Amino acid sequence: MPLQDNKSQRKKSKPLRIKHVPVRTCVSCRESGSKRGLTRIVRTPEGDVRIDPTGKLNGRGAYVCEKAGCWDRVIATPLLWRALKMQMTPETLEIVKEHAASHSSIGEARDDAADVKEPG
Repeated sequence: MPLQDNKSQRKKSKPLRIKHVPVRTCVSCRESGSKRGLTRIVRTPEGDVRIDPTGKLNGRGAYVCEKAGCWDRVIATPLLWRALKMQMTPETLEIVKEHAASHSSIGEARDDAADVKEPG
C-alpha cells in the first residue's frame, strides 16, 4: 500500500471574509448605519405608506434612525415626503406619528431625565 503524502491531506486555510453589511442613510440626520439598525418607511406602488420592519416590502423606501429627534424632525419637515416622492396626507402623517410615538417613548424618557435641573 503506497504511503500518501501528508501535505495533500491538509486543507489550505483561507483568510476569513468580512461579511457584507448593507448601509443606509437616515433621511433626517444623514448619518449612515446598518440597514437593520434603521426603520424603513415605504411608499407602496398603490400609494400607501407603511412601516416595513422586514425591509422587504415592494416600493420606494426611506430610512429613519433610532433617535427621537430624528422622528420629530421627519414629522415636522417635508424630508420624508421628499425622499418618498409623494405628497403628505393626514392619513399618511398619522401612520408615521403613531410609529414615532411608540418608538420614541424610550428616547423621551432619557431626554426628560436630562432636562431635570438640580436644585441650587
